[in-house]
Amino acid sequence: MAMSDYKEIIRQYQNKSGGIIEAYNAIQKSYGYIPEDAVAAAASAFKVPKAEAYGVATFYSYLKIGPRGRNVIRICESAPCHIAGAEEVVKTLEKELGIKMGETTADGKFSLEFTECVGQCQATPVITVNRKPYEGVSAGNVAAILAEYK
Repeated sequence: MAMSDYKEIIRQYQNKSGGIIEAYNAIQKSYGYIPEDAVAAAASAFKVPKAEAYGVATFYSYLKIGPRGRNVIRICESAPCHIAGAEEVVKTLEKELGIKMGETTADGKFSLEFTECVGQCQATPVITVNRKPYEGVSAGNVAAILAEYK
């Protein structure tokens, strides 16, 4: 997919109510993330303070400012997943990938992020890889899941 210029994308949504969110979605679809400079451009285009434009971009867990890995691994941090052992899964993911939550591997293959409930509470803990859910994840099956994407 050809990358569109974020300034052009912002212009397309500039006069719509709630257009900043639509613009961020379109930018992320094109780039895979929201470049830092796009937040400043959005603030200017939508006539809001930079802090507000940044706040909108960081409020939604599916939006990400700055580059992220090709494979985005999210782990649910809701109470059911936490109780079911999400902490052990987090430690194992961090150990296997050599990064901490919120970081991206040096090769750009993986990013680790927390997310709110993904609606799969019947089989906790849950992780998603590029929005594909994996239910009932344990420290013991993390390596096999990662192997699918390496």
